[in-house]
Amino acid sequence: MGHRLSVIATRTGDDGTTGLATGTRVPKDSPRIAAIGDVDELNSALGLLATEALPPGVAADVLDIQHDLFDLGGELSMPGQALLRPERVAHLDRLLSDYNARLEPLKEFVLPGGSRAGALAHVARTICRRAERSVVALDRSEPVQPAIRQYLNRLSDLLFVLARRINQDAGAPEVLWRPGRTGGN
Repeated sequence: MGHRLSVIATRTGDDGTTGLATGTRVPKDSPRIAAIGDVDELNSALGLLATEALPPGVAADVLDIQHDLFDLGGELSMPGQALLRPERVAHLDRLLSDYNARLEPLKEFVLPGGSRAGALAHVARTICRRAERSVVALDRSEPVQPAIRQYLNRLSDLLFVLARRINQDAGAPEVLWRPGRTGGN
């Protein structure tokens, strides 16, 4: 990459446009830029999660996912390019199966929370769902590789399972939803 990022403040976006990696300028509120921004926000949320004390293996998996998300964002920034390999979706499927196998089956809905790290995983999960919605919206007007949608869909599931695993490791009990709860009870 050389010195590709030697100038950060270019002022070229002052007119409300931004450049894709292809050199094309697009409005900053375009569906493509919204999707790129949501993926970037997700990556940042995972970076915050990675600063927490995590169960063995989780930190490495989060870092691996961050690299995938950078590929995914790069692909969104270069329409027509395929940077995220479909095998990465299968990798998430394996992680999901492995982490889920170590958890008790759910019988109730779980409220986001538990430990700080578990709550951060839930925040990342909700950002991931938004990124997925942005990509689906983009795909209505401009084609997006199926692997991108699939990856974000699996990742949101994985982040839910990771939140449960993180809370389990921290000894933080899951907070189960109590429907119809009123008052201070």
